Amino acid sequence: MYLLGEQSAYADALINRLQNLPAQWLEGLAQYGPMIEVEAADDLLAQLPKDQLFLLSEGVITGCIGSRPLLYWQEGDLIGLHRGDVWDDCRLCSEGPMRLLPYRRVEVLQHLYAEPSRADQFLQYLLGQMALLAHAVAELKPREFRSTNGFKRVKAGEVLIRQGDVADHVFVVIEGHAEAFVDGQKVGDVPKDEIFGAMAVFTSEPRNATVIARDASTVMLIPGDQFLSMTRSNPKIAHSLIESMARRIGQLNKQISHLSANKR
Repeated sequence: MYLLGEQSAYADALINRLQNLPAQWLEGLAQYGPMIEVEAADDLLAQLPKDQLFLLSEGVITGCIGSRPLLYWQEGDLIGLHRGDVWDDCRLCSEGPMRLLPYRRVEVLQHLYAEPSRADQFLQYLLGQMALLAHAVAELKPREFRSTNGFKRVKAGEVLIRQGDVADHVFVVIEGHAEAFVDGQKVGDVPKDEIFGAMAVFTSEPRNATVIARDASTVMLIPGDQFLSMTRSNPKIAHSLIESMARRIGQLNKQISHLSANKR
């Protein structure tokens, strides 16, 4: 299994270690029938028996997660491991011809676990594929969700930002809910996925509000200088921030209107 597109030296080295391992394990194990030839396929696994595994002897197979092409398999890879409910969103396809050597799944597994060294290699093969997937996720994940300070779990009632403090971080609510207060009066809510604490970072002024976790929550802390750099390089963050600020201004306007109406 390989990653589509450019990849790091780490991924290349890992792929090289994993390549050709399946052919070594299957040496001495009888095939389960003649070689299968497929011209092309939109959903290869749907065409193949579920009780078999296949050594790809010719061709290239692309793996899509959802609708996004992410992986590919080529000569020497073992096909058919990615089955079951947890892989329902994975589809294997090919635009060209393929040749597959069939083996009974149960016989392959019995063969692997009959020899401790083969069993250990198989485990390392599976762990290596997991590492490649994790590496792909890390590369695809937007940079705005990578923080040098990481995540913080807070209890309900814990103060996240205190009015008057120096602004050195921006926060994002990953899970949970928080509330904003000015001079002890609630002025708004901070729901999940909301960015808060950015205004003071932009202006270099003290915090103008206190933010308290209403529920047990998980927040992400982003250093102020890193956040400013990201807003300059990533328009999505600026757009999200504008939406957040517009929402809070709307909340404040409603509160002002309500207070004005009560004074009449």
